[in-house]
Amino acid sequence: MEETNVLFIWKPREELENYLRKGLSSVDNLNLIFPDEETEEVYLKHSRDANVVVGWRPTREFLDSAENLRLFINPGVGVQHHLEPFRELVKTRDVVLVNGHGNTYFTAQHVIALLLALTNKVVPHHNWMAEGLWRRGDNHGKSKPLRDRNIGLLGYGAINKKVHRFLSGFNVNFFICRNNWDGKTESLPTPAKKYETGQLNEFLQEVDILIVAVPQTPDTLGLIGQKELELLGSDGLVVNIARGPVIDEDALFKALSERTIAGAAIDVWYEYRPEPDDKERKYPFNHSFHKLDNIVLSPHRGASPMDDLERWNEVIENITRFAQGRTDFLNQVDIERGY
Repeated sequence: MEETNVLFIWKPREELENYLRKGLSSVDNLNLIFPDEETEEVYLKHSRDANVVVGWRPTREFLDSAENLRLFINPGVGVQHHLEPFRELVKTRDVVLVNGHGNTYFTAQHVIALLLALTNKVVPHHNWMAEGLWRRGDNHGKSKPLRDRNIGLLGYGAINKKVHRFLSGFNVNFFICRNNWDGKTESLPTPAKKYETGQLNEFLQEVDILIVAVPQTPDTLGLIGQKELELLGSDGLVVNIARGPVIDEDALFKALSERTIAGAAIDVWYEYRPEPDDKERKYPFNHSFHKLDNIVLSPHRGASPMDDLERWNEVIENITRFAQGRTDFLNQVDIERGY
């Protein structure tokens, strides 16, 4: 059997490298290439021999030189920065792009944490206690019970499937809106009313807690705007774990400021290279979200802990399948659709 060369285009820490080597130790004819240095020169040195590449942001020069590349594994969830180069690449070469879902358990866990922090006013109560204000009552930060609320899962990939399972014990009602249900026969953790994205308005009219976990594509940019937020109602809550621009920034700030909705918990933002203000503070948004009292701010940390080793099991599985001659890879990306 021909040898499979797997190139990692970054230098994993020793613990991770050992974990990957152990997880792939039973695979025959596999050559793992871990670079001595994290430089483009070193990556290019090995690029022509690589059949599988694992990493985040390859340069176009690297992709062009990787003549034998057949499988590119992106260990993270987002692939929007890969789409343009890979759309060009697949015009002339047979290359598969797969997306990493190893962090989806942690991201779903973070959704639950954000939602409960929002409903139970955890942040303001913590701040009051830190100020020595002991046991402020319901007139200051009354909790919102989850019981009998209508949970809307916008997107039903690996994250919201886990969110559905995690929330299934809360005596709530579930509504799911996804791109389509064609061929989707998986069993659900609880009964749920199903919608497709063409029925977004009807879906939003049914729900009062919206959990957004869709990929960023041209179709999802600004998917949730002023009209959509108004449909949630004045008791509506939003948790965004997807990408910031899926919810229009102006509309979100207006809805929170004017209490069109009751609150939001946001882990993904609009400006990832913010300029510091005169006090050296950096805010990843263009409105004063940090001055609102009905939002929970989170610094895009849903994937934490980043050093968890088991999150790499999916990468190990995809490399194993490639070496065995299989093509049924986990989380293969449809390049044209963008996810």
